[in-house]
Amino acid sequence: MKRIAFILVLLLAASRALPAKEVPDTVITGAYVISIHDINFHDKEYTVRFWLWFIYSNPKFDFSKQLDIPNAKSIDQPEIITDSIDGKAWVLMKMKCVMKERWNVGDFPFDSQHLHVQIENTLFDKRALVFVPDQNGSRIEDEMAIDGWTVRNFKVSSKHNVYETAFGDYRVPQQSDFATFNIDLDIDRNAWGLFMKIFIGMYIAFLIAIVSFTPHPWELEPRFGLPVGGLFAAVGNKYIIDSLLPESSQFTLVDTLHTLTFLSIFGALVVSAIALKLHDWGRKEQCIRVSKRGAALVIVAYVIANIFFIWQALL
Repeated sequence: MKRIAFILVLLLAASRALPAKEVPDTVITGAYVISIHDINFHDKEYTVRFWLWFIYSNPKFDFSKQLDIPNAKSIDQPEIITDSIDGKAWVLMKMKCVMKERWNVGDFPFDSQHLHVQIENTLFDKRALVFVPDQNGSRIEDEMAIDGWTVRNFKVSSKHNVYETAFGDYRVPQQSDFATFNIDLDIDRNAWGLFMKIFIGMYIAFLIAIVSFTPHPWELEPRFGLPVGGLFAAVGNKYIIDSLLPESSQFTLVDTLHTLTFLSIFGALVVSAIALKLHDWGRKEQCIRVSKRGAALVIVAYVIANIFFIWQALL
């Protein structure tokens, strides 16, 4: 019995000697998105305006000076309102940020984009501070509209962000882990109007090229001049569209449709060249037959390929 009592005393003394586990302070955080505008694909950015609020007890927190948005290009000086609620500090901030974004342009203009705003405290890591999202109060403006886009899947959440450095403090492990408050939403483009605007020049170029099938195969000037003119028009249209998009190594829908147009115009030239050669050999009937069947093949293949790749982008 004395031995059991002695063991219990040792265990109690050891538990008191262990350092208490640090419990982080919670910060109730919410966001109300007012507007998203100035979406710029070429410069990989957009502008967002939103209200942001924090409710907390720790007097060491000062979000007017400790707030950071790592994925923002620039942050305007916020309007700040401070008060207290039930003995806790309440900070309300009106934010305007230019956000950097890696746009997914593979299916442009039938693209959907995911927008993400990440908020951190620059001074306190997750051992001292964690965010608790205000799910009930956080939302987007009911009348908010983004021209040409539909907004969906708005949500706020709390995660953490790991920096593989101790920022020069050799006394601690070379890793820093900060709590984050995240605002996420998806936007879907209303694409058909834009599609017709940017691709009408390309399709007119193709139509100019296939008009060359109407003259006789031995009429050199229209047979070869029209496709070459259409080819230059298609190339010019691609340069215009590329100026709207960020540089990307990805082969996009824009690249695919223009490549189909280039190949189809080249196909029209090949058909005319073969038909002309047959005419020079005195095979007039075969020349006309090749011209008609070649024209049908180029047109049908072009239309089917366009439908297929556009359908794939819509999925």
